[in-house]
Amino acid sequence: MQHVIVGAGPAGVVAAETLRKGDPKAKITLIGGEPEPPYSRMAIPYLLDGNIAEEGTYLRKGAKHYDALGIQYVHGRAESVAPAEGKLKLEGGDQVPFDRLLVATGARPIQPRVPGIDRPGIHGCWTLADAREIAKLSKSGSNIVLVGAGFIGCIIMEALASRGGNLTVVEMEDRMLARMMDATGGAMMRRWCENKKIRVLTGRKVVGVEADAKGPGDKAVALDNGEKLNAHLVVLAVGVRSNVEFLKGSGVKIDHGIVVNDQMQSSVANIYAAGDVAEGPDFSTGGHMVHAIQPTAVDHGRIAALNMLGKTAHYKGSLIMNVLDTVGLISSSFGKWEGTKGGESSAAVDNDRYRYLRLEFDGDHLIGALGIGMTEHVGVLRGLIQTKTALGDWKRKLLADPHRVMEAYVARSQV
Repeated sequence: MQHVIVGAGPAGVVAAETLRKGDPKAKITLIGGEPEPPYSRMAIPYLLDGNIAEEGTYLRKGAKHYDALGIQYVHGRAESVAPAEGKLKLEGGDQVPFDRLLVATGARPIQPRVPGIDRPGIHGCWTLADAREIAKLSKSGSNIVLVGAGFIGCIIMEALASRGGNLTVVEMEDRMLARMMDATGGAMMRRWCENKKIRVLTGRKVVGVEADAKGPGDKAVALDNGEKLNAHLVVLAVGVRSNVEFLKGSGVKIDHGIVVNDQMQSSVANIYAAGDVAEGPDFSTGGHMVHAIQPTAVDHGRIAALNMLGKTAHYKGSLIMNVLDTVGLISSSFGKWEGTKGGESSAAVDNDRYRYLRLEFDGDHLIGALGIGMTEHVGVLRGLIQTKTALGDWKRKLLADPHRVMEAYVARSQV
């Protein structure tokens, strides 16, 4: 059996290891599109912080890890797939035969379509190559503009702030973290960042990047209100898009990503997908979505590999879950944090201490939550939502005081 995995992020690596454990004799080829060993993108901010070296981003530390497992690791980028022939074509013309193919090609940063966005000194923060360039330009006293204050932007923010530059954040939505925080949470996050000497501009769009001969930096980021922000470095964090273009003509069904069933199998029987490229089952809605976080990618890779081995493993669906450290302030959101029609909610706000907890209910169940400034409830909130625990009389108590969620978890777990 020949298993080919294209994409060497967490989903691809876990899949390769699972395949080897399940079939010691299979031929396994893992294809990575970057020159470095397989690494975690989520570790890049720690690299920029100076907490780790580049080797610290690698998913597996041993230099011979893949060789020792009999996994052939090669560099290349997919160009096309011929499922009926069982062949993956790489850029440059090489053909890789497969019996079963796992697509784990991940996603790439979206680049705004504005004039001047291709000027030097404008980068995503997505690859180790990006990190090297950002490190060169983000020095003490430099002017840095971060475009985007969503999940990825807020991860990057702390690393940029730690490098001693003058940081301005531009977000087109009306608040920070618009996809994981309500207005109260977004406003709290903004106040926290501004108290850390980070300028935050919400409801503003970048309309162009111009040369700037007058300012200390060589660029000016033009906004839709006429303001221009001088910059040595511009970092883009405005979202990502799944890498699916090479599948054109393959017959694989694609929406926002590769649509897969609960076995991570695509519409083509011998092709599977995992990670940021996969549009898989969603726990909260019962539909499908691309859920681009590393824990989901790892789960996808393991489930896909088990099914590629001929076993039957079902994926129960991704719970929308984000836990984030933004310049020292922890925020989290779970499930249907915005609530549902006809549902009830409770909230507790402490603006002075930067603490916020909001719970959302549907009938007798907790279906969503968000929090700021606390970590003690993270596992409990996830557990109550994922297990669909019947709250009984504890729902009334939580409506009165959401901070009693730990008590509710302990009490209902013993029922």
